[in-house]
Amino acid sequence: MAGTLEAAPAARAVDIDTGRVLRGPGTVAGQAVMAGGALLAILHIYVNTLGTWSETWLNVVHFGGFGALCALAYPAFEARTARGARVALAIDVVLALLALSCIGYLMLTETAFFERNAAYHWQDWVFTALAPLLVLEFVRRTTGLLIPAIMITAFTYVVVWGKYVPGMLTFPGLTLETMLYRTFWTDDGMLGNIASISATYVFMFVLFGAFLNRSGAGEFIIDFARALARRMIGGPGYVAVIGSALMGTISGSTVANVAATGVITIPMMKRAGFRPRFAAATEAAASTGGQIMPPIMGAGAFVMASYTGIPYLTIVAVSVLPAMLYFWSVAVYIRIEAKREGLTAADPDAPTLVEAFRRGGLQFFAPIGVLMGLLIAGYTPTYCAGAGIVALIASSWLRKGYGMGPRAVFEALAKGASDMILTAVLLVGVGVVVNAIATTGIGNTFSLMINQWAGGSLFVALVLIALASLVLGMGLPVTASYVVLATLSAPALAELIAQSSVIQAVAAGTIGDQAKGILMLVAPDRMAEIGQPMSLAAATALVALVPPDIARTFTEGALSTEALTIALLSAHMIIFWLSQDSGVTPPVCLTAFAAAAIARTPPMATGFTAWKVAKGLYIVPFLFAYTPLLGGNLWHDLEVSFFAVFAIYALAGAIDGHLEAPVSWPLRAVLFAAGCALMWPEMRVAHLGGLAVLAAVFALNLRAARRGARMVVA
Repeated sequence: MAGTLEAAPAARAVDIDTGRVLRGPGTVAGQAVMAGGALLAILHIYVNTLGTWSETWLNVVHFGGFGALCALAYPAFEARTARGARVALAIDVVLALLALSCIGYLMLTETAFFERNAAYHWQDWVFTALAPLLVLEFVRRTTGLLIPAIMITAFTYVVVWGKYVPGMLTFPGLTLETMLYRTFWTDDGMLGNIASISATYVFMFVLFGAFLNRSGAGEFIIDFARALARRMIGGPGYVAVIGSALMGTISGSTVANVAATGVITIPMMKRAGFRPRFAAATEAAASTGGQIMPPIMGAGAFVMASYTGIPYLTIVAVSVLPAMLYFWSVAVYIRIEAKREGLTAADPDAPTLVEAFRRGGLQFFAPIGVLMGLLIAGYTPTYCAGAGIVALIASSWLRKGYGMGPRAVFEALAKGASDMILTAVLLVGVGVVVNAIATTGIGNTFSLMINQWAGGSLFVALVLIALASLVLGMGLPVTASYVVLATLSAPALAELIAQSSVIQAVAAGTIGDQAKGILMLVAPDRMAEIGQPMSLAAATALVALVPPDIARTFTEGALSTEALTIALLSAHMIIFWLSQDSGVTPPVCLTAFAAAAIARTPPMATGFTAWKVAKGLYIVPFLFAYTPLLGGNLWHDLEVSFFAVFAIYALAGAIDGHLEAPVSWPLRAVLFAAGCALMWPEMRVAHLGGLAVLAAVFALNLRAARRGARMVVA
């Protein structure tokens, strides 16, 4: 998770996710952060596995504890003199104590506050105003000014200026007291559902990742990836893909993923002959995939489960094939680049699989096996994460020299807490924005606006949401970007996806009786056709007759509960995937910039190359929207994925102008058309035709490659 520390002098450290200066572990404040973080982590583990605290108590401890750690770890300002450093530290100690005082306020006054029907006394004014001001400052320190500006805008919109906004966005306003109450005390506020997700799922799995990393699993991941790719053409590039996919289980941060694997894979790719810029871009794109790789998905699966009510295991299960498609898309570019540069397999020092497993396979797979086994058995994810940590400590002793004693356990606890600081304060801060959205109903208004702007077109809506996610991602980490965007646009997107399913159901004649009745009312002259198979064009025209004010009722009557659930899941998955693109899309692409720093390549040029290599972030969401890839029908999912594999290869060849040999512009156009045909929803003739065209182009290209190789030999 965000907040990972980069090695630096003892008195100073740097957050590799944001570049912000932190107090190093050699300072008194840094040592307090480590000790306090370890204690906070132990408390969270206890409450999430064996404890009986209320959700509100856990959330306020989460906010107060991480707020205090943030105040001590991130200085109020970067001091240039010893006196300035002392002033900053004094300010930070006061803010840390104020954050902790919010815990005491809630625990000591909660019962009395609700017994008097939430009537405000002076202390209620003080602390319910203090808490959002504190989180505003903590978010400023960790992420900059953009998110605090959004928080202030959202809060004041409700209280001050919403009534002056014309049109659909007008809001009559609430009193300051009401808004403070909603911000601090309700489920939509800063200590509500979002904070609960952070304090349970997110932090527990960040801790699990910290323990996994401390046990030496990172070394095994690289060894395992090298063993798998040792004989492949362009093997070091595949090491980045495989290593980043597995490292995503440990780290929920793409930048941290780059820092962990890129220092090994980027020099390895450069030595193998890859261009430095491509090596950095490959690592950035592969590390981005760590956020979408089950079972943890950068904590996205847990946030999605809480938002949609869909079980976590269901989300993880349907995410496996899409994640594999994404990593395949990165691997395709590696293959193309290796062929273009004439590279061969060149990693003679790579260990064998047996050697890799001997060095640490058990301590990596055993705790993950325990975690997944308990999840399947029906235990809560937080309990499973706690059990996985215990299993990890036990299995670490099976590898000589890596047994986790008290010191190693303390370091893992402290590291997990320090990695969580940015995410914790940010998600609590996002709660202020979500509260404003829920209070004003602007989420529904925004959804209506998307529908209007898109003109009922799902494709246009996808483009609008992709642009919004890119803009938000420039200032928000992925999880926060997903939360904000899902709150605003998921309902509209789910409705458009469901509408597409409705048209198919009307064409097949399989809609429910309630929906049939609505169609008979709006189109009595076509009563005989309703419930009978018809063309998609006729079904589209018929559905268009349904008035907008009963469209949702019609959709719910036309589709099964399962189909509606798939539409909702598809909408959230699309938004989550598109939220990843900011890390590899210029002008602000921190993941690509981090990789460029390691490769010593121009950051912006590396960003554009990474954007090209990570095209799977756009291709796979298209499949979510237009095919039942998330429908849970294994054979259908495999069929969609089978054709998508070839579609990705065809599109990559069209974009890059190379397969086994260079591809001419006319054939690039043919490849692009074949790729689109292979992805065309629910049209097997197009799929088979696209596959035949791709096979023919590939055969011609392979012949050209062999002819070129013979000419070189001659």
